[in-house]
Amino acid sequence: MATVINKSVGPIGYGLMGFTWRPERPPLDQAIAALKTAVENGMTLWNGGEFYGTPEWNSMTLLKEYFTKYPEDADKITLIIKGGMDLATHKLDGSPEGVRRSLDNIINQLGGTKKLDLFSCTRRDPNVPLEVTFGVIQKEYIDTGKLGAIALSECSAETIHEAAKIAKIGTVEVELSMFTPDILTNGIAAACAEHGIPITAYSPIGRGILTGRFKDVSQVQGFGFISKFPRFEKAAFEHNLQLVAQVEALAKEKGCTPAQLAIGWVHSQSNRPGRPTIIPIPGATTASRVEENSKLIKLTEEEAKKIDTLVESFEVAGSRYPAGAPSNT
Repeated sequence: MATVINKSVGPIGYGLMGFTWRPERPPLDQAIAALKTAVENGMTLWNGGEFYGTPEWNSMTLLKEYFTKYPEDADKITLIIKGGMDLATHKLDGSPEGVRRSLDNIINQLGGTKKLDLFSCTRRDPNVPLEVTFGVIQKEYIDTGKLGAIALSECSAETIHEAAKIAKIGTVEVELSMFTPDILTNGIAAACAEHGIPITAYSPIGRGILTGRFKDVSQVQGFGFISKFPRFEKAAFEHNLQLVAQVEALAKEKGCTPAQLAIGWVHSQSNRPGRPTIIPIPGATTASRVEENSKLIKLTEEEAKKIDTLVESFEVAGSRYPAGAPSNT
């Protein structure tokens, strides 16, 4: 079992974005069933966002529905919610006023059904010192018992080092997959290891591409915002399918699904020399997919090395985010 802010969580967590931030959201009963399946399969680190959806339907409103139906599950879950963004303009806002607005909104929308365990600003606001942002969070929310701890999201190694000097950081949420292994070599994983901060690794199945679900670029077009990402544009996408084919072949050898192999590889990076605890947080909106993702595939040393070599040798085409989108700030 992994530990986040002194709470035991499963080796695989759960990303909630897909429930409320997609062109066609799943029905409520389907979402509730998927969340219950996550609890039953030990996926107890949940990650959502204030901006995942509309003011009326988002991570918190869904969670309120869930924990109203299953109040006994509230203490089983370690909940991370991202905010610190102006919901009208989508501009970063780490100011005292912005942080208060965000945290009050998140807590109010949860409606007392679940304590907020960790809060992070979606990205670092370059116009506000971390001391100012963290000071408000610590004094007004952590010290008063409204919040468990501060987290970081999509941050640089430099920000991790700086933040660790100012506050106790509960976890760092960054992207990690065979499709996006950047944090293993750019200092981010090393910085977390140095300060003993666990990583919550989002998009461990490469935003779905590593499952083999997308065989043609036309299938991506109807799947929301990822169609605008450079690595899902036609030429890059067709190149990147070569990696997918190799992942599918390796999964067949292992006797598991491509998604399970991808998640297992991310988990296999955990606690290697110079690396922290790493908890993959795949998203899924159906109970069957949650159950598939929850089955941790353990890789032998030989299997892990084989995949490491593949990841190191394959040059993914296209950048992670569109030009101008903030990342690793």
